Amino acid sequence: MAVTVETQDKQMRSNVDITRGDNVQDQINNATNVSSQSSGREKHSNLSGESEPRGNRLLLFNTVIEKSLLKFMSDARFHRASQIFHPLYKKNPQETEKIHKQFIEHLQRSIQDDITKLIEEGDLQCKLDKLDQLGAASNSQDAAWRPSGVPEQDLCSFVMSYYMKQEAYLKRELRKIREENTALAERVQAGREGIGRTEQHIATTVDEWKVSAQASFNEFQILSSSPCPPATFDV
Repeated sequence: MAVTVETQDKQMRSNVDITRGDNVQDQINNATNVSSQSSGREKHSNLSGESEPRGNRLLLFNTVIEKSLLKFMSDARFHRASQIFHPLYKKNPQETEKIHKQFIEHLQRSIQDDITKLIEEGDLQCKLDKLDQLGAASNSQDAAWRPSGVPEQDLCSFVMSYYMKQEAYLKRELRKIREENTALAERVQAGREGIGRTEQHIATTVDEWKVSAQASFNEFQILSSSPCPPATFDV
């Protein structure tokens, strides 16, 4: 009877060991499968990343700024503010929450406005677009420029485009200045014509006044020199 119990005990232990071994083997197989799948996904992602073109740097910049702003705003959540201003929160929780909400809205709007101003002042969009163009040009299969060995020719080819741009810019500015001078000359000419008409009108008025005054003076002389009856001067 004792032998039978020992035999059964040994069989049960062996079954448990076999079961444990199967479980361990299953765990190893699962881990191997997971690692192989993850490595396969990494390889596929690397291949797809290499095949895809470079992303828009401005979009990436905006995404990073947005995530950073969200993380920053999450650190300023109401729970932390209520702990810092616990006496105020304990006295009036609703008013404290209202003040915190207004503060968060104002802070977020101010940060976004400052970021927008920095992007505009630094002309960041143009610079990031140029980086995108350089990144796209780096994948080009065309032959890159190399110096010819003659410094004069290389310098001329490099500086000529700059001089041509400056020439075009100066021509545009000169055309603008000439147009402004023409407009000013027309305004001056119109002013002179107006002054001439005014002078002519004044001279005509003065001549008419002189003629009228002379006629009145002549009439007065005639009246004063002619004999008149005394009744004419009676009041």
